Amino acid sequence: MTKNNNIAKSRYFLLGFILTIIATSLLLSAKASKEPRAKILTPQEQAQVRLEALTKFTKVISTIEQYYVDDVDINEIVNKSLDGLLSNLDAHSSFMSAKKFKDMRIQTEGEFGGLGITVGIRDGALTVIAPIEGTPADKAGLKAGDIILKIENKSTLSMTIDEAVAIMRGKPNTKITVTLVRKGELKPFPVTIIRDIIKIDSVYSKKIGENILYIRVTSFDRHVVDDVKKAIDNADYEKGIILDLRNNPGGLLDQAVGLVNLFVKSGVIVSQKGRIKSENKEYKATSFGTIEDTPIVVLINGGSASASEIVSGGLQDLKRAVVIGEQSFGKGSVQVILPIGKEEGLRLTIAKYYLPSGRTIQAKGVVPDIIVYPGAVPTKKENEFVIKEKDLKKHLESELEKVDGKTQKEKEDNKEHKNIISDEKLYKDNQLKSSVDILKVLMITSKK
Repeated sequence: MTKNNNIAKSRYFLLGFILTIIATSLLLSAKASKEPRAKILTPQEQAQVRLEALTKFTKVISTIEQYYVDDVDINEIVNKSLDGLLSNLDAHSSFMSAKKFKDMRIQTEGEFGGLGITVGIRDGALTVIAPIEGTPADKAGLKAGDIILKIENKSTLSMTIDEAVAIMRGKPNTKITVTLVRKGELKPFPVTIIRDIIKIDSVYSKKIGENILYIRVTSFDRHVVDDVKKAIDNADYEKGIILDLRNNPGGLLDQAVGLVNLFVKSGVIVSQKGRIKSENKEYKATSFGTIEDTPIVVLINGGSASASEIVSGGLQDLKRAVVIGEQSFGKGSVQVILPIGKEEGLRLTIAKYYLPSGRTIQAKGVVPDIIVYPGAVPTKKENEFVIKEKDLKKHLESELEKVDGKTQKEKEDNKEHKNIISDEKLYKDNQLKSSVDILKVLMITSKK
């Protein structure tokens, strides 16, 4: 009898549970039905909404022109409106007046008076993406991640990127002072930089040990793929490659795609997706001339952006390289220049880049496989003594050269040493030393 009662109770409990679920579902459905749904507009209604919006915009401009305290030209009002409109879309879109449009053309010619830094807006602040190697900004000590608080005496808090660049660019041999906020520093500090003509050597290579080729790419201009290929072809000793993209702010997309394609023979390297279907593209690898077997390590940091992130992220996703260093900047959007008449234009974001795995770079960056922070390699006291002893010996040798003069052979040897990264230099660069160590492991395992 007790057994039958337990069965009956179980049935009643199960029935009650089912009824509760049904009642809850009905209540949720009723609630959902009361919530307003987005109305789908007909083409005629869409045209009406658009007309009303444009009428409002025209009315505001007309009101400003009529009642504003100062006499403002209609062109100035419209230009200011466009400035505000584009800068509020995203950090990389902007309206280019005739002057800005002309400055942009000068910049793309590859030689101009400036500081040699690439900047972006991060969390609302004007931030150094990277100083370009060998430029005035690099020599003055600017670092990736520095926030530019002031340019001369002007605050950057409401500046667009174009406005900031326009102020920083100027005649060679003229001074400019920027006030920086840097992580680890207690307060902002000024740095004075002397402008110069910015000429960039985008690719150079050196030898590490007996069989490692070190390739440094400072920016992605139109010669990068050819120059990297030439460096590899000329270095017949290489059994492993270190590709250093630290502080590389990016550049041309086709060069980034071409560089990845040097090392992979199939698969999507990068894709871009936007609102307009015609802007959705996939860039795929081809098997022509691919270097398949050589192990690769890629070095990145917070100054690696855009094209650098496409290369490092692409090689990482395609399992072709180990990425070492720090998380990259996170600039993964596509901008195009659209002329407005003959003298003005728009820089407009039209799409975002996506890596082979489908992940986006924008605001996220590339996370290295192995995180390694910058600085010198920690060494034991005896190693420090050896390094110091070698430094002293070199110093004394250079003093002798001043007295005795250099022979032709010594000059040739010195030139050769410029193309070699010594152990002393390695120990001063923890990220590079870690890359060499990991690459050596890859070179051993790739033989098996």
